[in-house]
Amino acid sequence: MLDWNTYFKLRKSRRRYNLAASLGTSVCSTALGVSILSRPELDAVGHATLMGMEPFIVLGIVTAGFGALGWLLGPSLGSTAFGLLHKNERAAMDIKEKDFFNRIKRYRVDPSQSTLSSPLPDFYGEKVGSVAGYRQWLKDQRAYSKKRASLV
Repeated sequence: MLDWNTYFKLRKSRRRYNLAASLGTSVCSTALGVSILSRPELDAVGHATLMGMEPFIVLGIVTAGFGALGWLLGPSLGSTAFGLLHKNERAAMDIKEKDFFNRIKRYRVDPSQSTLSSPLPDFYGEKVGSVAGYRQWLKDQRAYSKKRASLV
């Protein structure tokens, strides 16, 4: 069974794996897209307009699309890599994660109280990175609830 500090360290590590994988897959997919779009067979695309836009703009949008696709593919590869490297902690981490998110659901503020001038404080607990951070998150939730109750 994992303690909370170990869980938060593993959670932070998993986020870093996901970020590194997103950066890597984004760069690789952009390079792949550039190599595909620079082939001579696709040179006809460079001379025609598409939906009234210049070819240079269309090629830029398609290249950015390749990069975005790689960025979206990264977290799945990062999670897979993290899972393979941390097989022993996987089951315990899943249990802690369910417990953590049940606590988040139990103590977070009501989203119907949100306004543009007073947004919700970290509704999903994404910024919580330690036990002290969780305690601060609880304080922020209570302070928001008290502030909203005094305004109503």
